[in-house]
Amino acid sequence: MEKATSASPLIAMQGVFKSYNLGLPSHTEVLHGIDLQVGRGEFVALMGPSGSGKSTLLNILGLLEPMTTGSYQLQGQEVRGLADAGLTLRRRQTLGFVFQFHHLLPAFTALENVTLPLMMIHGSVSAAQRRHALDLLAQVGLAGAENKRPAELSGGMQQRVAVARAVVLDPPLVLADEPTGNLDQASSKEVFALLRRLHAEQGTSFVLVTHDEHLAQRCDRLLELVDGRIARDVSAVRS
Repeated sequence: MEKATSASPLIAMQGVFKSYNLGLPSHTEVLHGIDLQVGRGEFVALMGPSGSGKSTLLNILGLLEPMTTGSYQLQGQEVRGLADAGLTLRRRQTLGFVFQFHHLLPAFTALENVTLPLMMIHGSVSAAQRRHALDLLAQVGLAGAENKRPAELSGGMQQRVAVARAVVLDPPLVLADEPTGNLDQASSKEVFALLRRLHAEQGTSFVLVTHDEHLAQRCDRLLELVDGRIARDVSAVRS
């Protein structure tokens, strides 16, 4: 296995194709030879019309579904061919996820939701880990809300809990799928500003799927996917 180096890109995809229903009359090819590199510390927007393959690409990046053919190196290590246990380990070590809908557990407090990834890995939460989670809640503007359940929080506050949960394991890469798409304009700005601050302060890389052109222009780089191919890859012009 190739050893990762600090100079190697965080994401390196080459010739990635994705098809569904292979060998059947309903066979559909969704991704057509994606070549993509994302460096460490980049903040990337992924745009494209509905049906362009954004969600499929994000799922492959997140090791949630396999590519059909091609190469995908994550932190310099090829993930193609890894068994389920290996994929799970790579997800835990490398990735955080933020979705359009926060997917918080309603019976859990904000703190318990943030520490859930730690519970899943270790079976318990140490005092130091609990302090780290409380610090994250403070960083996302929720100091004092750690014992509130999701129903007691606004939509924007719930999404901030989800962001804290995504970074509690200090992943080098966070994949965000329309993280502000279910929020009002004010909450959307707050959550996006939070993502940018985490990127600046912690060096976390982000790949963010969005339909919002204005938001995409506030990222460092803009990728546009059209019909399963990268049609545009440019540095964004901040406004």
